[in-house]
Amino acid sequence: MDTHLSTAIPANGLPWTQSLHTGDARMDETHKEFTDMLNEILGTPQDQQLPLYQKFLQHTVEHFAQEERWMVATGFSAENCHAEHHNTILETMRAVQVHYEAGDTEIITRLAEALAEWFPGHAASMDAGLAQHMKNVGFDAVTETVADPSKIQSVSMSGCGSVSCSH
Repeated sequence: MDTHLSTAIPANGLPWTQSLHTGDARMDETHKEFTDMLNEILGTPQDQQLPLYQKFLQHTVEHFAQEERWMVATGFSAENCHAEHHNTILETMRAVQVHYEAGDTEIITRLAEALAEWFPGHAASMDAGLAQHMKNVGFDAVTETVADPSKIQSVSMSGCGSVSCSH
Protein backbone atom coordinates (compact mmCIF):
# COMPACT_ATOMS: atom_id res chain seq x y z
CA MET A 1 0.00 0.00 0.00
CA ASP A 2 1.03 3.55 -0.64
CA THR A 3 2.55 5.07 2.49
CA HIS A 4 4.10 8.14 0.90
CA LEU A 5 2.50 10.54 3.36
CA SER A 6 4.72 11.50 6.25
CA THR A 7 2.36 14.04 7.77
CA ALA A 8 -0.28 13.40 10.38
CA ILE A 9 -3.91 13.12 9.36
CA PRO A 10 -5.56 16.54 9.58
CA ALA A 11 -8.17 16.96 12.33
CA ASN A 12 -10.88 17.10 9.65
CA GLY A 13 -9.35 14.23 7.69
CA LEU A 14 -10.20 10.56 7.31
CA PRO A 15 -8.00 8.05 9.11
CA TRP A 16 -7.61 4.63 7.51
CA THR A 17 -9.29 2.30 9.97
CA GLN A 18 -10.61 -1.26 9.98
CA SER A 19 -14.14 0.10 9.49
CA LEU A 20 -13.17 1.19 5.96
CA HIS A 21 -12.16 -2.33 4.90
CA THR A 22 -14.58 -3.85 2.39
CA GLY A 23 -13.41 -7.44 2.31
CA ASP A 24 -11.60 -7.12 -1.03
CA ALA A 25 -7.87 -6.38 -0.85
CA ARG A 26 -7.65 -4.64 -4.24
CA MET A 27 -10.64 -2.42 -3.46
CA ASP A 28 -9.18 -1.61 -0.05
CA GLU A 29 -5.83 -0.69 -1.62
CA THR A 30 -7.58 1.78 -3.94
CA HIS A 31 -9.61 3.15 -1.02
CA LYS A 32 -6.43 3.61 1.05
CA GLU A 33 -4.93 5.64 -1.81
CA PHE A 34 -8.16 7.68 -1.92
CA THR A 35 -8.03 8.46 1.81
CA ASP A 36 -4.29 9.25 1.68
CA MET A 37 -4.83 11.73 -1.15
CA LEU A 38 -7.86 13.25 0.56
CA ASN A 39 -5.85 13.77 3.75
CA GLU A 40 -2.94 15.24 1.81
CA ILE A 41 -5.29 17.84 0.31
CA LEU A 42 -6.71 18.68 3.73
CA GLY A 43 -3.20 19.10 5.11
CA THR A 44 -2.15 21.48 2.31
CA PRO A 45 -2.66 25.26 2.35
CA GLN A 46 -5.67 26.18 0.22
CA ASP A 47 -3.66 28.24 -2.25
CA GLN A 48 -1.54 25.14 -3.02
CA GLN A 49 -4.29 22.51 -3.28
CA LEU A 50 -5.14 22.60 -6.99
CA PRO A 51 -2.34 20.31 -8.31
CA LEU A 52 -3.07 17.75 -5.57
CA TYR A 53 -6.79 18.04 -6.22
CA GLN A 54 -6.32 17.46 -9.95
CA LYS A 55 -4.37 14.25 -9.18
CA PHE A 56 -7.07 13.25 -6.68
CA LEU A 57 -9.80 13.86 -9.26
CA GLN A 58 -7.98 11.68 -11.81
CA HIS A 59 -7.48 8.97 -9.18
CA THR A 60 -11.18 9.11 -8.32
CA VAL A 61 -12.17 8.82 -12.00
CA GLU A 62 -10.00 5.69 -12.24
CA HIS A 63 -11.18 4.37 -8.85
CA PHE A 64 -14.85 4.62 -9.83
CA ALA A 65 -14.22 3.23 -13.34
CA GLN A 66 -12.48 0.24 -11.76
CA GLU A 67 -15.47 -0.51 -9.52
CA GLU A 68 -17.87 -0.04 -12.42
CA ARG A 69 -15.86 -2.52 -14.55
CA TRP A 70 -16.20 -4.96 -11.69
CA MET A 71 -19.94 -4.33 -11.49
CA VAL A 72 -20.38 -5.06 -15.20
CA ALA A 73 -18.17 -8.16 -15.01
CA THR A 74 -20.17 -9.55 -12.09
CA GLY A 75 -23.69 -8.91 -13.32
CA PHE A 76 -24.71 -5.43 -12.19
CA SER A 77 -26.87 -3.49 -14.61
CA ALA A 78 -25.22 -0.43 -16.12
CA GLU A 79 -27.89 1.77 -14.55
CA ASN A 80 -27.45 1.02 -10.85
CA CYS A 81 -27.54 3.51 -8.01
CA HIS A 82 -23.95 2.73 -6.95
CA ALA A 83 -22.69 3.97 -10.32
CA GLU A 84 -25.11 6.89 -10.10
CA HIS A 85 -23.49 7.88 -6.78
CA HIS A 86 -20.10 7.78 -8.49
CA ASN A 87 -21.37 10.00 -11.31
CA THR A 88 -22.78 12.54 -8.86
CA ILE A 89 -19.50 12.72 -6.93
CA LEU A 90 -17.47 13.16 -10.14
CA GLU A 91 -19.79 15.90 -11.43
CA THR A 92 -19.41 17.71 -8.13
CA MET A 93 -15.63 17.28 -8.13
CA ARG A 94 -15.37 18.73 -11.64
CA ALA A 95 -17.57 21.69 -10.67
CA VAL A 96 -15.41 22.31 -7.60
CA GLN A 97 -12.30 22.64 -9.76
CA VAL A 98 -14.07 25.24 -11.94
CA HIS A 99 -15.14 27.22 -8.87
CA TYR A 100 -11.64 27.03 -7.37
CA GLU A 101 -10.10 28.29 -10.60
CA ALA A 102 -12.66 31.14 -10.59
CA GLY A 103 -11.38 32.30 -7.21
CA ASP A 104 -13.21 30.27 -4.53
CA THR A 105 -10.05 28.93 -2.89
CA GLU A 106 -11.93 27.44 0.07
CA ILE A 107 -14.09 25.12 -2.03
CA ILE A 108 -11.59 22.25 -2.35
CA THR A 109 -11.27 22.09 1.44
CA ARG A 110 -15.05 22.15 1.83
CA LEU A 111 -15.48 19.31 -0.65
CA ALA A 112 -12.64 17.29 0.87
CA GLU A 113 -14.28 17.61 4.29
CA ALA A 114 -17.61 16.53 2.81
CA LEU A 115 -15.97 13.53 1.11
CA ALA A 116 -14.34 12.57 4.43
CA GLU A 117 -17.86 12.45 5.91
CA TRP A 118 -19.44 10.68 2.91
CA PHE A 119 -16.84 8.03 2.15
CA PRO A 120 -17.10 5.79 5.26
CA GLY A 121 -20.82 5.23 4.68
CA HIS A 122 -20.32 4.57 0.98
CA ALA A 123 -17.48 2.12 1.66
CA ALA A 124 -19.41 0.31 4.41
CA SER A 125 -22.59 -0.09 2.39
CA MET A 126 -22.22 0.05 -1.39
CA ASP A 127 -18.56 -0.92 -1.68
CA ALA A 128 -18.73 -3.65 0.97
CA GLY A 129 -21.83 -4.98 -0.80
CA LEU A 130 -19.98 -5.01 -4.11
CA ALA A 131 -17.01 -6.75 -2.46
CA GLN A 132 -19.32 -9.42 -1.01
CA HIS A 133 -21.01 -9.92 -4.37
CA MET A 134 -17.60 -10.24 -6.06
CA LYS A 135 -16.62 -12.87 -3.50
CA ASN A 136 -19.91 -14.73 -3.95
CA VAL A 137 -19.41 -15.05 -7.71
CA GLY A 138 -15.69 -15.85 -7.46
CA PHE A 139 -14.47 -12.61 -9.05
CA ASP A 140 -10.74 -11.84 -8.72
CA ALA A 141 -10.29 -8.06 -8.55
CA VAL A 142 -6.59 -8.29 -9.43
CA THR A 143 -7.04 -10.23 -12.68
CA GLU A 144 -10.62 -8.99 -13.18
CA THR A 145 -11.78 -12.49 -14.02
CA VAL A 146 -14.43 -14.88 -12.74
CA ALA A 147 -13.30 -18.43 -11.99
CA ASP A 148 -16.70 -19.88 -12.95
CA PRO A 149 -18.63 -17.62 -15.35
CA SER A 150 -21.78 -19.70 -14.79
CA LYS A 151 -22.01 -18.13 -11.31
CA ILE A 152 -22.86 -14.78 -12.90
CA GLN A 153 -26.61 -14.61 -13.05
CA SER A 154 -28.08 -14.01 -16.48
CA VAL A 155 -30.27 -11.31 -14.96
CA SER A 156 -28.39 -8.11 -14.20
CA MET A 157 -28.38 -6.80 -10.66
CA SER A 158 -30.02 -3.44 -10.30
CA GLY A 159 -30.27 -1.27 -7.22
CA CYS A 160 -27.14 -0.21 -5.45
CA GLY A 161 -25.27 -3.41 -4.68
CA SER A 162 -25.26 -2.45 -1.02
CA VAL A 163 -25.49 -4.98 1.76
CA SER A 164 -28.45 -2.91 2.97
CA CYS A 165 -30.03 -2.43 -0.45
CA SER A 166 -33.47 -3.97 -0.93
CA HIS A 167 -33.30 -4.05 -4.76
